Amino acid sequence: MKILPTLFGLLYACQAGAAITVRDDDGVPVTVQQPARRIMSLAPHATELLFAAGGGDRIIGTVSYSDYPPAAKAIPRVGDNREVDLERIIAMKPDLLVVWLHGSAPRQIDALRQLGIPMFHSEPHKLEAIPDSLLRLGQLMGTEAVAQPAAAELRQQLDALAAKYAGRPPVRMFYQVWDKPLYTLNGAHIVSDSIRLCGGENIFGKLKTIAPTVNVEAVLQEDPEAIFGTAEKNYGGVNLWRRYASMKAVRNGNLFTLNGELLNRAGPRMIAGTAALCEKLELARQHRTQP
Repeated sequence: MKILPTLFGLLYACQAGAAITVRDDDGVPVTVQQPARRIMSLAPHATELLFAAGGGDRIIGTVSYSDYPPAAKAIPRVGDNREVDLERIIAMKPDLLVVWLHGSAPRQIDALRQLGIPMFHSEPHKLEAIPDSLLRLGQLMGTEAVAQPAAAELRQQLDALAAKYAGRPPVRMFYQVWDKPLYTLNGAHIVSDSIRLCGGENIFGKLKTIAPTVNVEAVLQEDPEAIFGTAEKNYGGVNLWRRYASMKAVRNGNLFTLNGELLNRAGPRMIAGTAALCEKLELARQHRTQP
């Protein structure tokens, strides 16, 4: 008579403890023994992905600049995207780490790996990977009911942008991340995927370094048709180019400023940032026809 209850108990334990495995953005398997409920988000874009996937209330710690959505501002900080407090992270007992290797020090990431805590490396390289990352994080949290429609909506937005701007005349452009020092992003960065979708051509896309430093002379030599900067707190922004009146971008009035939080973070809002980029590039095309 005790056999059936025992079997039932074993069956329930197996179901309750069914492991969940997904692959992170490196293709590495990430396994949690049950839906993650104590998550450490070590990058602002990862925080946005987790909220969009229905797990904002499961984030127990994050890093500086994790400020969207507004509820993220109340989450305890454990450092920034370059250095984190390892002892505090350990003390908070997370059951999942979501990390960004380019921002975090490799030494600290290696130390976190040695703790044996499941670690998801979030590094979308293409726009289409953003909804996919959102969905996989939802699977790790057991929040697919939220993550699936959110991912589907992002895919629809991307498809609409691709259809709208497919075949538009190319615009050679310079994407200025910062001005002191002056640096940009190459063709392998996800921002360049936004540029390509909109019909832009990154003048420094062929450089090998992901975020290369360039000089004014190199930009002048390339003579881009449009220049984009971000609204983040840098020095002169795109205004530094106004003194070079002979540049195509200056002559045609194609010095544009975008919201860097939308376009420089590989989270759900990057789709909206891409739409804004596309609209500005379309303005640059219209300026070609003006006297």
